[in-house]
Amino acid sequence: MSVYEIIFKLALAGILGGLIGLERESLNRPAGLRTYTLVCVGSALAMVVSLDMYFQYYQTVNADPGRIAAQVISGIGFLGAGTIMREGATVRGLTTAAGLWVVACIGLAVGAGLYIPAIATTALILFILIYFIHFEEKFTGLREYKGLLMLLEDRPGQVGIIGSILGDMDILIKNIELTRLEDDDLEVELLIHLPPNMSIEQVIDELSVVKGLRRIDRLN
Repeated sequence: MSVYEIIFKLALAGILGGLIGLERESLNRPAGLRTYTLVCVGSALAMVVSLDMYFQYYQTVNADPGRIAAQVISGIGFLGAGTIMREGATVRGLTTAAGLWVVACIGLAVGAGLYIPAIATTALILFILIYFIHFEEKFTGLREYKGLLMLLEDRPGQVGIIGSILGDMDILIKNIELTRLEDDDLEVELLIHLPPNMSIEQVIDELSVVKGLRRIDRLN
């Protein structure tokens, strides 16, 4: 394997990993452009080293060309686990973790010289990440869990009023966390499940009538 071929493989891996990383970076995910690029380039290098060692020593020892590269697949799980976070009743970062695993596979494919499969996989992954979210929202409702953070005056019955408003809208409260602040304000964090064809903006408009409300923000 020539030096130029190795450089080409590493550069291509960096480009393909960076393209997927840009999409994650645009959504402010825990792993973004640099992480995805590093994973893809590192995986490609692992495959290059694995193949090079095989071609150097296969005549004298029983070498396995996939042994080093195989460790990338299992090892990337530790990195992916760092992107997964639990927030109340929800788990975030699974898509990012899966993306890291796929990017590692793309890097291995580039290192093995499988350029067309690597490029095709990158294009397919970008399509899935960019467009499948719209399919989920339109057809499956998998993303109908929304988070809200309310800051309001701490007075009796505030939580009951919020519950009544959401109940009248047929909204299920999946999780609620209350925090009393030093200035006698109450912070309410809500995870709610919206009915079909209802937007989070409609919910915010209805909750805006709560007396003593100082601020209401979306969490996702």
